[in-house]
This record gives sequence, C-alpha cells and structure tokens, in this order.
Amino acid sequence: MARNCWQCRKHWLWSGFLLLLNLMIHVEYLVSAQECVWYGECQLVNGTEKHYNCNYTGPPKPLPHDGYDLMQELCPSYIYDNVSVCCDVQQLKTLKSSLQLPLQFLSRCPSCFYNLMNLFCELTCSPHQSQFMNATKFNPPYIDPETNETKTSITEAAYYIGQHFADAMYNACKDVEAPSSNEKALDILCGKDAKECNATNWIQYMFSTANTQTPFNIIPIFSDYPQSGKIPMNNATKGCNESADDSSGPCSCQDCSLVCGPKPEPPPPPKPWVIFGLDAMAVIMWLSYMGFLIVFLGAFLGIWCCRKKKLVSEYAPINSNLAYTFDSTVEGKPSSCESFGEHFENILRILFTKWGSVCVRYPYVIIFFTILFIAVCCSGLTFMKVTTDPVQLWSAPTSQARKEKEYFDSHFGPFFRTEQLIITAPNSNWSTYVPYIPGPPVPFGPPLSKDILDQVLDLQDAIEQIQAHYNNETVTLKDICLAPLAPYNNNCTILSVLNYFQNSHSVLNHTVRDDFWVYADYHSHFLYCVRAPASLNDTTQLHDPCLGTFGGPVFPWLVLGGYDADNYNNATALVITYPVNNYYNDTEKLNRVLAWEKEFIEFVKSYNNTNLSISFSAERSIEDEINRESNGDIKTVVISYAVMFVYISLALGHIQSCSRILVDSKVSLGIAGILIVLCSVACSLGIFSYAGISLTLIVIEVIPFLVLAVGVDNIFIIVQSYQRDERRQGEELHQQVGRILGDVAPSIFLSAFSETVAFFLGALSSMPAVRTFSIFAGMAVFIDFLFQVTCFISLLGLDLKRQESNRIDILCCIKQSTEEQKNTDGCLFKFFKYIYAPFVLKNWVRPIVISVFVGILSFSIAVLNKVEIGLDQKLSMPDDSYVIDYFEALGKYLHTGPPVYFVVEEGLDYTTLEGQNMICGGVGCNNNSVVQQIYTAALIPNYTRIGYSPSSWIDDYFDWVKPQSTCCRVYNTTGQFCNASVVDPRCERCRPLSPEGKKRPLGHEFMKFLPMFLSDNPNPKCGKGGHAAYSSAVNLVSNDTSVGATYFMTYHTILQTSTDYITAMRNARNLAANITKSLRVVENGYRVFPYSVFYVFYEQYLTIIHDTIFHLGLSLVAIFVVTAVLLGFEFWSAVMVCITIAMIVVNMFGVMWLWSVSLNAVSLVNLVMCCGISVEFCSHVVRAFSVSTKPTKAERAEEALAHMGSSVFSGITLTKFGGIIVLAFSKSQIFQIFYFRMYVGIVVLGAIHGLVFLPVLLSYLGPSVNKAKALSAMERHTGSDREGLLHF
Repeated sequence: MARNCWQCRKHWLWSGFLLLLNLMIHVEYLVSAQECVWYGECQLVNGTEKHYNCNYTGPPKPLPHDGYDLMQELCPSYIYDNVSVCCDVQQLKTLKSSLQLPLQFLSRCPSCFYNLMNLFCELTCSPHQSQFMNATKFNPPYIDPETNETKTSITEAAYYIGQHFADAMYNACKDVEAPSSNEKALDILCGKDAKECNATNWIQYMFSTANTQTPFNIIPIFSDYPQSGKIPMNNATKGCNESADDSSGPCSCQDCSLVCGPKPEPPPPPKPWVIFGLDAMAVIMWLSYMGFLIVFLGAFLGIWCCRKKKLVSEYAPINSNLAYTFDSTVEGKPSSCESFGEHFENILRILFTKWGSVCVRYPYVIIFFTILFIAVCCSGLTFMKVTTDPVQLWSAPTSQARKEKEYFDSHFGPFFRTEQLIITAPNSNWSTYVPYIPGPPVPFGPPLSKDILDQVLDLQDAIEQIQAHYNNETVTLKDICLAPLAPYNNNCTILSVLNYFQNSHSVLNHTVRDDFWVYADYHSHFLYCVRAPASLNDTTQLHDPCLGTFGGPVFPWLVLGGYDADNYNNATALVITYPVNNYYNDTEKLNRVLAWEKEFIEFVKSYNNTNLSISFSAERSIEDEINRESNGDIKTVVISYAVMFVYISLALGHIQSCSRILVDSKVSLGIAGILIVLCSVACSLGIFSYAGISLTLIVIEVIPFLVLAVGVDNIFIIVQSYQRDERRQGEELHQQVGRILGDVAPSIFLSAFSETVAFFLGALSSMPAVRTFSIFAGMAVFIDFLFQVTCFISLLGLDLKRQESNRIDILCCIKQSTEEQKNTDGCLFKFFKYIYAPFVLKNWVRPIVISVFVGILSFSIAVLNKVEIGLDQKLSMPDDSYVIDYFEALGKYLHTGPPVYFVVEEGLDYTTLEGQNMICGGVGCNNNSVVQQIYTAALIPNYTRIGYSPSSWIDDYFDWVKPQSTCCRVYNTTGQFCNASVVDPRCERCRPLSPEGKKRPLGHEFMKFLPMFLSDNPNPKCGKGGHAAYSSAVNLVSNDTSVGATYFMTYHTILQTSTDYITAMRNARNLAANITKSLRVVENGYRVFPYSVFYVFYEQYLTIIHDTIFHLGLSLVAIFVVTAVLLGFEFWSAVMVCITIAMIVVNMFGVMWLWSVSLNAVSLVNLVMCCGISVEFCSHVVRAFSVSTKPTKAERAEEALAHMGSSVFSGITLTKFGGIIVLAFSKSQIFQIFYFRMYVGIVVLGAIHGLVFLPVLLSYLGPSVNKAKALSAMERHTGSDREGLLHF
C-alpha cells in the first residue's frame, strides 16, 4: 500500500511540474519580442517560375492596405491593429495560388481546410515565426536589381509543428472525398495512396520539393515539447465534427467518419434452412416419402392378404365389393350428369363423323379451300418482322426497367456503345521498380513493362486509324466516338492506361535522370496517376498530366485488371475501352457505327502479335454471334427435322408383305402430313404478321418442334386407327373414315383445344419472349388441328383409294397386281396389347410403379428451390465464338462492374436550401441525402454491390462556385464566364468574398452559375470544371432556368454470374426506394431510381419464379377446364390428367437441376411447351379409359394403354427422339442445354408418365364407368365384328 501511495505522489508531482513548465513557456511566448524568419520573395528557383523567400530576422512589418483583402480571405486571424506580419502582398498571392488545389478538394470540409490554412498562415505570415521556425540553408547574398538592396535567399527552413496539431489536422481531413473521382482527396494531396498516408508523411510531402509545387524544402519537426530553443506551433484545431466558424457547420458524414458514427454492418446472410444439419427440403421430402411408402405399402399388403384370404383374383367379378379393384358396373340408371356428358360427346362424335365423310367424298374441294386459306395467311409473311434486339426480346415496354431506360435515354441520351479489349502479356515477366525517393521496391505486373506498353500503344493507335465505308463515306473512330468536351476538345474518350501518358510514345518515354539516378520515369508517373487520375500535373519531376486527352479522368479500376486489393501495379491485364455514341432514333448514324464496329472486329481478329493475348468484344458482337449461331444451326435443325420426316413417312405405312411394300407404304401421306404441320406454322406466322406482331428466334426454333409433336401424334392416331379397323358390311370408304374420325376426333380435339387455350392464356405474360411464343404456338396448334380434320382426312381418303386400287405410293399412276390384304394389328400394337400393358398392370408391378414415381416426384420437389435462376452469357454464344474468350477474361481480370446511375426525376427544387440538402453530400447536407445514402451503401460493397462513392455534380459545383476559388469568374463588362486559365484584369470572382458570398448559391444565383460550371473544362488552375464529368448528368430545362432530371453515377462491384447481376439490381432498387422514402418526395410526383444498362435484361429474373408459377398454374387450370368439358364433364378424369401433367412439370425441374439447366425465359417457354406436349401423352389414354366398358379399373386401364399406347409411343416418343439426338451435336450451347437437354427430359418424362404411371394411377384412382357412355357404346357396336369400344 505504501509503495502504491508513493507511486501516486510521484505521478502527481511530475504532472504538476509539466503543467508549470508549460505555463512558463506560454508566458514566455506571449511576452517575447515578435521576430520574423523571412519577409518578401527573392531569387527565382532554378528552372521554375517560383521564388525563394528572403531572409529577414527583424520585427514584423505592417501589411500594405492593398493586401488586406487577401489577408482577410486567407488568414483573417491576423487582421488586428496595424496588421504587422512576416509576409508581403506577393507572398500572400503566392500562398493563395499554391493553395488552389487543396482549396478545391478540402474546402468541402471547412474544419479540415481551417486547420490547413492555419498551418500555412503560421508558416507564411505569423509575426511569431522565429518561435517555431528557423532558416537552415541560404544562397549567397546578392544585390536586388530593382531595390539595389543586398538580399539573401532562404533555400531550406525548419518548421517546428506540434504533433497534436499535425494529428488533429490529419484526422479532420483523412475522410474528405473527391466527388468527381470517387477517391479520397488525400490520394491527390499526400503523394501516396490515402491508406498509406498519415499526419507526418502528408505534411512532409506538402513541404518537400518532391511535390514540384514547393519552391524549397521546409523540414517539419514534430514535437509537443520545446526543441532546440523552439516552441512547436500547436494552435488550436477544429475537429471535422465541429464547425469552423459561425457561418459553417461540421463536415458531412461523407467527409467525416466521426459524424457518421460506426461503419454500417451488412445484415447477416440468411441461414440455410436445415433440419438435423441437413437440407430441410431434402429431409422433409425424404420423411414424406417414407411416410407415404409405409401407408401405401401397408394398405397394399393388407388388401392383398384380405384378397388372398377370400381367394379373390385381380380380375374379380364386376359385383365384387372389394375396394382394391374399385370395380365398376353399368347396372343401374345413369345420373343426369352422366347422361349430359354422353349426350355432349355423342354430338361431337356425330359432327366429326359427318364431317369426315364429307372430306373423303369431296377431297378436292376441301384441299382447294385449304390451299386458298394457306395462301391468304402466308401472304402475311411479306409483313414479317423478326425481333433480334435483346431489349425488345426480354423486357416488356410496360416493365419498370424499360420505362426507366426510356426515361434515362430521353433525358440524358442513350447509354454509349462499348468496344473493349482485355490484353495480357503471356511472354513477359514481372519487373521491380526501385523509386529514387527512398522506399520499398515496387513490383510491376507483366503488361506494365515498357516494351509491352509501347506495343499496346501501337495497337491502340492502329485501332484509331481503322476506316470503314458506308454509303460511299469513310467512317473513322473520330466520327463516332464519345468526345465529352467537343467542340473545344475533339479527342475521343479512350479508357486506357496509356491515357495516363496522353496516348503518346514521347510522354511514355519521358525520363528525368542523370548519369547515376533515374529520378522519374513512366513507373513514377503511373504510380502517381493511379492515385490521382484527375491530376493535371503530377508531383514527380516529370510534371506530366494524368488527365486523359479527352478531358476526363481515367480511373485505374477501369483500365487495369488482375490486381490484388488496390495494388494497381500488380495488374496482370490491361483493359482498353472505346465508348462510342449510340443512336436509337437515327438509323443512318447507327449504321455508320455498325460499319465501323464490323471493321474493328475484323481488324482485331486478324491482329497478330505473339507478345499480346487479346480478348475483345464490340457492342454488336453478341447479336452478330447469335445470328451466326442461328445461321450455323440451320443445318442442324434441318437434319433434325429430316430425321423426323423420314421416320414419319416410313412408320405410317403398314407393310404386310414384301409384294405390297410399294402399295402399302405411306410416304406421300407422311410427307403431306408433315407439310400440313409446317403450313399451320406458316399460317400462324402470317396471321400475326398481318397484325404487326414481330417474330422472335424462340418462335422460329421452338414452335415447329411443338406443332410437329402435336400434329404427328394426331396423324398416327388417325392412320393407325384405320389400319386396325375393319370395314363393316355395306359400309363405304367415306363412311368408314367418317366413323373412325367420329371416334378419334374428340380425343384429338380435346388435346388440341387444351393446348390452344393453355398457350393463349400464356399471352397474359409480361415477358415478351413468352407472350410472343404463346400466341404463335396457340394459333399454330389450333390451325394444325383444323387442317388435320379437314385436309389431312381428304388426303387420307385419296391415299386409301390409291391403296385399295393397288396403285404404287408416290407414283400413283402405276398399278400393281397384288392380292388385297385385310387390315391387321401392327407389331407395336400387338406388343403393347399382349405384352406391355398386361405386365404394367400386374398386381405386383403397380405398387412398384407408384412407389418409384412418387420417389422421383419427392426428389424433384426437394431440389425445386435449388434450380439456378438466370442465363449465363456464355451459353448464348457458339462454342467457337471469340466472345466466350472475352466473357472468361471479363470474369477473370476485371475488378469493377457496370456503371450505375441513380436518377433523380424532374421535380426537385435545387435552388432552395432544403432541396440541396436532400441531394448533396457536403457540409450541411442531410445525413440521409441521395449522395450520403449511396456513399453509405458503398461502405459495404459485398452486400450492396455498390463499389464506389457516387460522383456528385452538386458538391463539385458548390466547391467550384466558392469565392475563395479561382474557378468561377466572369467578365465585369459582359457578365460572361471567364475560364480560370484566362489572364485578364476584367475577370473577377462570381461571388463576393463575404460571409454571405461564401454560402451556397440559392434561387436565381444557383441557376445563374450552373450552366457556366457545366461548360467549364478542367485546367491546371481549376480541376473542378464540370464539362467533362457532368455535362450529361444535369438536364437543364426551361431555357436553362431550371434543373430537370439529374443523375449521380457510381459503379457496381464486379459481377460474374447471373446471381450477381440479379442481386446487384435488386439491392440498387432497394437503395433507391429507401432514398425516395427518406426524401418524402413521392407525393410530389417524382422519385429516385437506379439505372444500369443490364437492368432491362435481368429484371425478368426478379419475378421469374412468380411468372413460372403463374404460367404453369394457368396452363393446368386451362387444361383442367377444357379436359373436363370435352370428356363429357368428367371432372375426376380431368384431375387425373392435371395430376400427371403437374408431376411431369415438377420432374422437369429435377431434370433441370441434375442437368444444370437454369430457369430463364428460354426454359420457361420450354416448360409451357412441356405442359402442351404432356397433354398429348395423357389425354388420349385418359379418354380411352373413360369410354372403356371393361368391368374393373385395372382392365379399363389395360385396354386404354393397349389401344392408345402404341400410337402415343410411335407418334411422339420415337418421332422426337430421332430429331432430338441430332440437337446434341449442335455448336450452339443454347441448343445443347435448353433444347436438347430439356426436350429429352420432356419426351422421356412425358412417355414414362403417360405410358407407365398414368395407367397405373387410373387403375387405382380412375373414375368409375360412365353408365350412359357404356350403354351407348354397347348399342353402337352391337353386331360389329369387334365390339371393343375404340380400336385406335
């Protein structure tokens, strides 16, 4: 305890001593005589226009009255008494000139700039200079020729600065932003990256001749205690969260982290849904499946034991009371609903029977009118337009993204076209640069070697010289490029690292050296420019500008790739981007651009330099490659359809003997049937071309496949029904065909009308590609049905007459003498009837089938939410496309995503203080302003996908218009704008240097100077000119008297996958919605919204799940209603159809997950088509079951499968497989993935569900026999040779 007390006494004694010492020093400082270190300017510094200060050790001198204004502006604390200071008017002018750059970047934080001015005012003019300064080096005395006085120039001085002051000044300035470049201001003012900057090295850099702005070295010595008889300058400072004076507030959150509080934390990522540590969906579905198996197999075994006990067989008598067989009976009186259903179906049968008879009796009339109808419809193809514009394909005109795009284009002009190269140097090695100023060696990536940069510059120059020809005119890059400063500066915008060197070999080769050292070269210039891309004069001895020749900054993250963190010197790739003007409403100008882009692509393709590896893309590349892909796949598609055509033509024939092969073949009928299918497609295209509806590639590629599947199935059903039928006694051919059509046409009509309604309902989609496909597909399917029950029936009648007269197929004029053969069952029909159907419907097989299919369904449901959403850009390209290489390089090397513009719609009043505070990010602005919220979002880029702070025109405008700056000046005679680079005594500052003048401009004054700011080109005296950066960001209206729409630009983080793009768009919209809500401007009729060029393509994925559920659900509802009505109001049969189709669709999602097929517009079209084709697999079997009069459900299911299975299998399954297999060899990845894989899934799943699962399901849960239909069928077939209900 005693020891602790002694320690306490020592602490208090020492503290008291230090306090007494400080008081003594302070008193001594106050009473000491004032003495200067310098006064006035002396000799010129060699090779510059700067002056040394003159050595002077006398008392301060009164400042001439003509310097009072300057002193009031720069160092107002010295305006007292007779203003005796240690500087003259010329030194004040030099101080003002040298502080222009810090003023433009730091004055947005008044307390920061207050501290900085304190530092320089004390250094330059303090009457107490000798207390904290001393001159350490001098030039020899000389006689001033003007005053004839002997003077001595100071060439070096020591400046004692309090460490507390230095740290406080740095802390007040370290967060200040440079709005136009999205960088910290200290990146420009510290001589190194802001992350490496601190109080000491910042002040050392400002006082060192190494920055090329300081005329002689000033050595800062940091200490809070006296050293060498000097008392460090330790004036009071202002924190960035404090007001510098009564007229200003604390710095904004964007420029002062203390105002913001803690850095925002992104919300934690959603936890995966797990049960017992496993995926919840998988666990739930596994448990559900196990539960189903226990219940189902338990019930099956129980009933089986009961049946065995009572010795009841599967095919029990109709009056069996066992629930397992769900036996049906035709005994009893039909219900009113059954009678109505039978009556409705009988009407259809009679109508189609009579119509079939007419078609066979008058074939040429039917064929003539069919051809006439086709001709009229196909005439519409002359008006056909094919839409290849991706915007029109994927974005509805009424969609949010489309409206926002049109708003942006109409107010700011369309987003520029982009031609881009990504260049690597595979044969070059890393190099190391050792700077002259002591520091660690700096590694440089392979493409940043001098030799590679020279070669890349040669390539860049060659691209600028590319010439294209359009309408006998020569088109060069200068004719079409983006030139933001035109007409003052017509240089093209070229975003390239070579623009740091003004795209010049001489600047690239510029070196300052002697026999021993290289003081500065392209390495040092590069390292400076990546920190200060907007600089007009680097601080190395080169004094070369960093600003691009087009007048704007070249941000390093846009022109370099493959680096780590912010170490741009580690770049492994160079990125060159040529923004080119876009012309949406001027076809002539757009064609000029397209012509140049075509030559650009050919030039880069043929460019040969083994030292450079080039990945590239032009704006037209994707569309060109898609068109090339479509043209290249014509051969694949033709072969695919040819395989199907050959199969159909051969399979339709029923060859009973070799002697009749030429007679019984139906090649001509098969070809006719195929032509009918194609004509139905052509008619659909023609009808909607009349209506002005444009086609899409999806329509052209998918609909023929769909209609062929539907049409061929119907052809097989009709032809095979005849081949299995026997003509009744006294029945003529037209009567037989009519009777057969009356039996099968209701089933065909059921499937065709269900598909038609389902497709037409798909037209309700907001997605253009889906809507267009749906209406074309619905019309094509319906017209195909009409042609099949008219023209095809007539052609079938003619072919049957040819066959009965033993005339050779195709060469029908040649007659063959052969024996007439009776119709018999084909091999495939016999297989289904005698082998396949009985096997599938066996007692022990059916439970296995149900168990397996429910298991497949459970698996598909478990992975339903794991199907990826989106479309990888690379998949839209052919395998051999150069664009794939570009996409891969894009993902590998680039560090920055697309630009994003936060647009403030017209309506906000920027001339009021309230309106300004809602937008800006500087002093006095709201903490929830537009700029501030975007800045906050950029602090957590991994979550928000906003990579950088926004460029803010309004904040730069406020800095530009400040009276302390030399930026805003006008001619005092005309009031016209006077650029800062103009030396003219008539030019005076725009606003007075008064407390009122230092405030923001409001009302009329705001609009008076804004057009000047937007027309001012940046120059060495004013880097804040807004012409290059903001000329398109502000939409001036009402003859420049009001501000309309404006935008604030930033960049997304690098986006590589569809998920990245979707997340970036969703988060940007959420941010904009929050901004709009916090501004409370909705009631005023305007809002804030984000816009990026990719939004129109990816917006569909925000609602793709909802759209998928809506369209598939709508299709199922349509199929249910139509099926129920056309089956004679048998609602349970319609339920069976919909259950099976729903299972097929859900299982398709399982296939998509297994086969890496993502959910997008293309796959959604295929899923809608899947619903349509699934009707073909299901409806015929269900209808055959519903009209069967067998005693049990199992027998009815077996009969339906036996009679319809062969037609479905040969009509759809085998037909499609031949064509689908060919698609696997396509060069198009779209064809391979979204057509081959999905079509295989659709056909296989449709076949196994329609021919395996559905019959078994019907045997268990199928509807009972419709008594009215059964009685009617028995009456109708009494006395016939075959009394089966339908012999398809």
